[in-house]
Amino acid sequence: MGVTQDLQQTGGSPDQEGSFHTHRPGNDPGTGRPARVEIFYFDAGGGHRAAMLALKEALTARNPHWHVVPVDLQKLLEPVDPIYRLTGRVTTPLRRVLTPIAPNVRFGPVQTQSIYNTALKTGVTYGVGAILPMLKLYIRRHAPRLEQELRRHWAEPGSPRPDIVVSVIPNFNGVMFRALRAVHAHVPYVTVMTDMVDCPPRFWMEDQDQVIVCGTDRALAQARATGFYDPANIVGVSGMMLGSRFYDLPAEPRLTRHELGLSPDRPTALIMFGGNGALVSERIVEKLRTFAPDVQTIVMCGRNRTLLRTLQGVAGCHAVGFVPNVADYMRLADFFIGKPGPGSISEAIHMGCPVIVQCNNATMPQERPNVDWVLNNGIGLSVRSFRRNIVDAVRTMTTDLERFRQAIRRNVRRNQAVFEVAALVERIAAAPAATPAPACEDAG
Repeated sequence: MGVTQDLQQTGGSPDQEGSFHTHRPGNDPGTGRPARVEIFYFDAGGGHRAAMLALKEALTARNPHWHVVPVDLQKLLEPVDPIYRLTGRVTTPLRRVLTPIAPNVRFGPVQTQSIYNTALKTGVTYGVGAILPMLKLYIRRHAPRLEQELRRHWAEPGSPRPDIVVSVIPNFNGVMFRALRAVHAHVPYVTVMTDMVDCPPRFWMEDQDQVIVCGTDRALAQARATGFYDPANIVGVSGMMLGSRFYDLPAEPRLTRHELGLSPDRPTALIMFGGNGALVSERIVEKLRTFAPDVQTIVMCGRNRTLLRTLQGVAGCHAVGFVPNVADYMRLADFFIGKPGPGSISEAIHMGCPVIVQCNNATMPQERPNVDWVLNNGIGLSVRSFRRNIVDAVRTMTTDLERFRQAIRRNVRRNQAVFEVAALVERIAAAPAATPAPACEDAG
């Protein structure tokens, strides 16, 4: 039986109104207590947190008695984060000197992921791709210390034993798995890929006895080709995990273009560069106002307050800060403009919005295959430069909008991934803890 069909039969899909099913009650896994699920994530880029929140929401809605616990890996590993340790040594004496004269100025050490997020926010991503091989080298050289910190998390006196550990992050799955096995030898370990493909070596896939969940056919093929996994533990799902708001279809729209000060009849682009926004959004808005004035924009600025202030009050543009209801704004758009992140693309396509993405030397290596996926399925356009090419791309998009929409309906499966993963976690957690069971009957 195919995994998607099997999972849907165990409650792996939303009901007709798009809300989450409540799973049948009961304690797991044979212990007489509610199951404890730990989901490891970090905030580099924002997509990993979004995936964690989507899965946590689905599991909690289906199993209200369960303990679903997010674990911030970056916070856990701060003692061995070289950037955090270095900036901590600098800011501590600085704080002592300046606090008496400037008590409201905040100083603190900086996490490594903060540098990555700042690069995304400012758009200065040339060279950021070099972080990946450097990070892999750091993990390999410092694996014993990393594993020590992780073992401490699970071995701390009074720390409850998880029934299953789920990772939605790359790079660290080797050290996490080994640390877990050293403390809890039989707790199942599941990696849910939040990228459409793997970038070997040691990015998403590791040679270890675990479950790997893949959201695309290409990732499935990669997992099978590694020879790392029992075939029954290679699980295919129908895409990237999306939050419940992308399945919740209210009878009446929560927002309207009119409420945002936009025309109901003009072509509307939603511009989004993740939770940290990007300053290039301002340039895109300027270009469209000058050379494609019939197109109006909704700009998701995220935590980028500078961008939000700059765009507030601009005619034909509605700027939005960091909000939980991105789906409500996306429903008002005709198409999407943004970075080729797997989460953003998946959200847009799920909402029926074709995409315009940028791909050049500054694009993250793991995001370049996402552009191929868009182009191969005919569901959007790619440009080398938003600054130079966005106007022509938008003109093509608005002219051929219906063709792109038809391609979405024809070529992209309905995304039920978060429900499929939730059902998988339920089944694994319900298996006897001492003898981990195969993850599925058929790897799809």
